[in-house]
Amino acid sequence: MTLRITWDEASARRMERQFLAVPAKAGTAVAEVVGAMLGAHAQVLSAAEVSVGVRVDGVTRADVRAALWEDRSLVKTYGPRGTLHLLPSAELPLWTAALAAVPTGPSPFRPEVRLTDAQADEVVAAIGDALDGASLTIDELGDEVVARTGPWAGDLVMPAFQGMWPRWRQVMHRAGRRGALCFGPNRGHKVTYTRPPRFEPLAADQRLSLLVRRHLRAYGPATASHFAKWAAAPRGWAAELFASLADAGDIEEVDFAGGPAWVAAGDTEFPQEPVRGVRLLPYFDAYAIGCQPREALFPGAAYERALAGGQAGNYPVLLVDGVVAGVWHQRRQGRRTTVTVEPLGQLTPARERELARQVERVGEVLEAKPELVVGKVKAGPHA
Repeated sequence: MTLRITWDEASARRMERQFLAVPAKAGTAVAEVVGAMLGAHAQVLSAAEVSVGVRVDGVTRADVRAALWEDRSLVKTYGPRGTLHLLPSAELPLWTAALAAVPTGPSPFRPEVRLTDAQADEVVAAIGDALDGASLTIDELGDEVVARTGPWAGDLVMPAFQGMWPRWRQVMHRAGRRGALCFGPNRGHKVTYTRPPRFEPLAADQRLSLLVRRHLRAYGPATASHFAKWAAAPRGWAAELFASLADAGDIEEVDFAGGPAWVAAGDTEFPQEPVRGVRLLPYFDAYAIGCQPREALFPGAAYERALAGGQAGNYPVLLVDGVVAGVWHQRRQGRRTTVTVEPLGQLTPARERELARQVERVGEVLEAKPELVVGKVKAGPHA
């Protein structure tokens, strides 16, 4: 008989495993929490700091930065969907192997702009060699790459924001996926790149199975289409992958909210009590990105207000009992920050008190004195 899982059961387990039902105890390694999230989106580093901070008692942005730049238990690099993430350094063997195996679409560049496979491999090797034991700005790295490959790598052929970029830059994502490149600490206002510690990627016959099972542990039950959206992978490829994993006994089917979905084999324990509480999640928080179906996570008015063209993450969200119930925005001025929260429904006095505590926690993470304003958020998506 197929196990039936309700939305409330799935939501409660996801919140629990994301350290959102109950934050991790003080002293828990930041990298452990980031691993449970399957990475913290870090295009905006302050958002990643809040994502991690609200999941661990006592953690501030300084602790996240120390894990990133001092003890190097975290790295900032290209993660799921090709976007910048914080990932545990110890998990790079999985991430580099698995992400390299996820199919990508055709090159967006004209044929005369593209690198051949041999040239791409040469550039990636040059990037890794140049960054070994060094932190370089993009211009410094470009000089090193051209010196190690040839003038063709430096041809200004890639359309950029206000000019043209050199040819070699089209494989920076690939260099990140292969463990040849990650971000280093800023040098003033300039971004730098370095090389993470050397490691051996996970074996090819293990990488996708482990990635899917990790995803299902964090966000399951999920369908192949849900996984494809999270990984920015073709749906057909994901469907074939899930079918092969089911045949191998790595995943098992359940009935989730009236339809078929999957969990990792044997991972069928779910909380019986629904999740309760108020949480504030920043831009592109892992929970808002990874949990599906989106219509259940963003019910009613939240689907229109908190999504941008159907895309999750563009607005920081207010969670009430595990679902999106509003949006928020913080504006920092010096050592103070104003947190404006726009609930989409009436909050009870108890919920208002919880919200105030969550705003205080966001302020602690950001090392700022917060002021709560309940009202209309006027900032647009990703503002």
